[in-house]
Amino acid sequence: MTMFHRLFPVRRDGSDTSLVGRRQLPRAALAAILLPTMCLPARPARAGLNLLLNEFTATRDELQAELARRFPITRRYGELASVSLHNPQLALDGSANRATLTSRLVIVSPLLRTSSMGGQVAVSSGLRWDASGLSVRLQDPRAEQLRIDGVTGSDAQNLERISAAVVQEALQGYPLHTFRPDELRFGLKVRGITIGVDAIKVQFE
Repeated sequence: MTMFHRLFPVRRDGSDTSLVGRRQLPRAALAAILLPTMCLPARPARAGLNLLLNEFTATRDELQAELARRFPITRRYGELASVSLHNPQLALDGSANRATLTSRLVIVSPLLRTSSMGGQVAVSSGLRWDASGLSVRLQDPRAEQLRIDGVTGSDAQNLERISAAVVQEALQGYPLHTFRPDELRFGLKVRGITIGVDAIKVQFE
């Protein structure tokens, strides 16, 4: 006996004595199949291309893993100092549509009393699409918080100013997510990027 016969019994003589008429049968059967699925709790964002919604979702965990593979990054400030960023931690702010990157900061300079000094920096940034590189990149990063350990007064201010300038330059246009060519094999064009709580969504035309 099939599932539909158990749900909707029909008399053997051909007359219909089921609880629903024949015209209602397809709709009732469909409801019986779909209702349990519709009642399931909402699932968290999952990475991947959704052609029905014309969007690609990249989760925060996926983006975090990409950043971890690319770090540390190091930039020089002329001949005076070298600034490097380590252990990036990504946070997404959907209300402001910005991403925040917190990282360990290390400064190496012959002008320092010790060979190197550490600290921490938090940088917020918008996102933009790079069609040539198939990448979502940081746009106009701002050093919102910066701390150099063990330094005070004017020395701290000078080091923080130098570090902020180097960090912002280093992260300008930095790739947050890069698509594989096969992920965009349909020749999709990007029309917008939205930052959520635990994922970013790239909308296509």
